[in-house]
Amino acid sequence: MRRSDRGYVTAEAALVLPALVVFATLLVWALMAAAGQIRCVDAARAGARAAARSEPPDRAAAIAREAAPAGARISVQREGDLWRVRVEAPAPGPAALRVRLGARAAALAEDAVGAAP
Repeated sequence: MRRSDRGYVTAEAALVLPALVVFATLLVWALMAAAGQIRCVDAARAGARAAARSEPPDRAAAIAREAAPAGARISVQREGDLWRVRVEAPAPGPAALRVRLGARAAALAEDAVGAAP
């Protein structure tokens, strides 16, 4: 090894290792955010199914809250023959990477099935 090449490996490692740590951290955050989004979708569907089965709106919201990520806001509304459920939650992770996760679901109310128009 030539004398002028000494120390390059150390300098390159000092630059690359922090970049790898940041990349790995962002990858883990993205996976956690994706898992939170899936939980929002599942919670919205569960709440809409419960409301469609003629559960009281408070009970449908409680069912959705059980499946939703921590800190989620749940709204249950009836619009005509449809029950609509909206779930919104903050993504986990540092404050600099905060995004809102959310999902909506709708289900036809059971009392509307077979009803005369």
